[in-house]
Amino acid sequence: MSFYSSENPRFDRFVLGNAPVKQIATGFDWVEGPVWFGDASCLLFSDIPNNRIMRWIPGEGVSTFRQPSNYANGHTRDRQGRLISCEHGTRRVTRTEHDGSITVIADSCGGKPLNSPNDVVVKSDGTVWFSDPHYGIKTDYEGYRAEQENPCVVYRVLPETGAIEVMVDDMNCPNGLAFSPDETKLYVADTGRMFSNDEQHIRVYDCDGDGMLSNSRVFHKIDRGCSDGFRIDADGNLWSSAADGVHCISPEGDRLGRILVPEVVSNVCFGGRAKHQLFITATTSVYMITLNRTGVQAP
Repeated sequence: MSFYSSENPRFDRFVLGNAPVKQIATGFDWVEGPVWFGDASCLLFSDIPNNRIMRWIPGEGVSTFRQPSNYANGHTRDRQGRLISCEHGTRRVTRTEHDGSITVIADSCGGKPLNSPNDVVVKSDGTVWFSDPHYGIKTDYEGYRAEQENPCVVYRVLPETGAIEVMVDDMNCPNGLAFSPDETKLYVADTGRMFSNDEQHIRVYDCDGDGMLSNSRVFHKIDRGCSDGFRIDADGNLWSSAADGVHCISPEGDRLGRILVPEVVSNVCFGGRAKHQLFITATTSVYMITLNRTGVQAP
């Protein structure tokens, strides 16, 4: 059985026939939030229900990076290379400083606690954008059951003042998010409210030079499961999680092909020495495939 399915000749140039999908770690409950640290040659990812962040090093394997992790979910790095994390348990977004200390970026809006920050990206101007659905407070599986006091939205935090602003408020439950390579578009997944039958899709917004969003519209709907997390390559193609693997979607919103994975995928990130490897968190395991593509994230 092939490890990929092509639906457009462009996709055939993205995959390498002798570079299969490899399982590099397993034995977890629900893995999420992969982020690559090239300067440390390691991958960090969350094992949310077990309240820990794991670390995988090529040639060495898996170890525990942080436990407890406050039920951390999504991660990214800022332009100074620091780890930015979404924590369900403490309902906050934090930054791990170079000396290991923790700085709180956001934990409330309007005097009320956040829901359960889920995924996060840092724009080139230093602003921190994160989604805040209710998944971590609806049950005790990925955090602590609690009352929802704020709507499910996407926030932006200004680095100079720490002010927090609502940027996206037209979704049921925003989840994964990423900017296009030139930062003129923001993509956000709507995975719907827990225990409901809301529509699930990826929306796209035009983003101006001040970070203001406009022209909200449906970009793509995953037809196998839903889009949870995704990342962008250097040409603006979106690589999204799905129930059957990873779907590659063109900047025009057309699916080009699929990387097939034997578990439900939650999220992805690019990494490796040339940002040409796609790391895939999928239910109980982490997978990796080398592509003929380069991820756009920095650093």
